[in-house]
Amino acid sequence: MSRGSQSLRAVLLGAALVSSLAGIGCAHHYYRVYDPYYTDYHVWNDEEVVYYQRWCGETHRDPHRDFRQLSKDQQKEYFTWRHNHGDRDRH
Repeated sequence: MSRGSQSLRAVLLGAALVSSLAGIGCAHHYYRVYDPYYTDYHVWNDEEVVYYQRWCGETHRDPHRDFRQLSKDQQKEYFTWRHNHGDRDRH
């Protein structure tokens, strides 16, 4: 095996490792949130984030605050709002 082909393999292996690590950083980590008031689950994905940010704007709350850090009363307020603004109502 020539020295050039070993160097090429090392570069390709390094590039593959770096690209796989970069993909991990960009991965979405979805989770489910149980809504005890409507007894259903909300998958916290990109679509739910749009609703949450809209609710934050309408109620003058910080859209960067994690939903799970809200008080139970604030979570209930969001769930009530969310169930009154179904998928068809999305802007």
